[in-house]
Amino acid sequence: MVGSRELISRSIMYKKIIFFITLTVLSATLCAQDYAILIKGGHVIDPKNGIDEVMDIAIKDGKIVQVAKNIQGKATQVVLAEKLYVTPGLIDIHAHHFFGTEPHSYLRNSYTAIPPDGFTFRNGVTTVVDAGSPGWRNFQLYKDQTIDHSKTRVLAFLNIIGEGMRGGAYEQDLKDTDPKMAALVARQFHPYIVGFKVAHFEGPDWTIVDHAVEAGKQAGNLPVMVDFGGSIPPLPLEDLLLNHLRKGDILTHCFAQIKGRESIVDPTEKKVKPFAWKARKEGRYFDVGYGGISFSFSQAIPAIKEGFYPDAISTDIHTGSMNNAMKDMLSVMSKCLVMGMSLQQVVAASTWQPAQIIKRPELGSLSVGAEADIAILNVLNGNFGYFDYTGYKINGKQKLACEMTVRGGEIVYDLNGIANPIVVAKKQTEH
Repeated sequence: MVGSRELISRSIMYKKIIFFITLTVLSATLCAQDYAILIKGGHVIDPKNGIDEVMDIAIKDGKIVQVAKNIQGKATQVVLAEKLYVTPGLIDIHAHHFFGTEPHSYLRNSYTAIPPDGFTFRNGVTTVVDAGSPGWRNFQLYKDQTIDHSKTRVLAFLNIIGEGMRGGAYEQDLKDTDPKMAALVARQFHPYIVGFKVAHFEGPDWTIVDHAVEAGKQAGNLPVMVDFGGSIPPLPLEDLLLNHLRKGDILTHCFAQIKGRESIVDPTEKKVKPFAWKARKEGRYFDVGYGGISFSFSQAIPAIKEGFYPDAISTDIHTGSMNNAMKDMLSVMSKCLVMGMSLQQVVAASTWQPAQIIKRPELGSLSVGAEADIAILNVLNGNFGYFDYTGYKINGKQKLACEMTVRGGEIVYDLNGIANPIVVAKKQTEH
């Protein structure tokens, strides 16, 4: 007779044998697996998953299927990323891409806005969020012209003004704000609209902000991004942040120092004002939104020195800003780097943090199973000059550059031909 203890011991032994056989088969399967792209030897920075070390990344069927050391297996393309940084695809949370040919229209269906694909992939950007160029009256046109013709993932904050960023008096028409209609359009286009935008409005109170917040509530608690045009005397930001905006709402142009708008850093004491710290503690977000005149080193340097880092790094890109002090996403990130943020903090504010702000947690990481949106970056060492729109200049020893961008499991930008083979052409169907 076999005792009960011996039966239990045998049972445990058999379970261990089955476990190790299963593990061996699984490992062999992974090793034998064929991948579309295998990125080897890059320093992976993935803030969501706490990865900050040299790893390999395997991609198949447009998805990330493995992140580990020394991944084995055949791949259609192998990317040698030694001495480079591999991050999630960058998310530019404040951009303007409602390009078109309508004159006198500022950033709505205009020459001033730019098509995404020509300026995203060369910067490691795989997702853009248009910050209010389209309004609820013309979002369908925006989708037809921009979203449907872009490889870049294009999302949007819907302007609370129905006409969108048409410019001039059109953006000052409170009668063109309709929270109900804005919310209905946001629900209709929910895969693309992530929130609402207040832009450029000049007035004596926060009424337009209240309209946007109401739209956000009606649309399922979507966030609101605020770029207030200004008022003389300036309206108090403390009132805006603590009494009108909610947890999860966003103040963009957080490092602006412009006439008619209160700043978050006291220009005399060079200290972040107490209400900004309180607002952050209560869940309000602060976005760079660099733009043409909406970023000043006089605000950014003391804020970052004090540890008040932006929650999101973004460009406010259009033809005006990109050809002046702003340049592009990597330039803005580089400025944050040389001002004192760590590379890990800069990457987080350009990937996982903005993904959470727009409530798209499936973006901004290198999680297994996630869509393969990846940036491979180089940190150049040398002597570099960075200036703001006032002409104030700082010097830095580092500058970020993009070596490769992968969007949806496809290499869409390769600066120096680090993929082997360099190009696997897809069949094109002529129309």
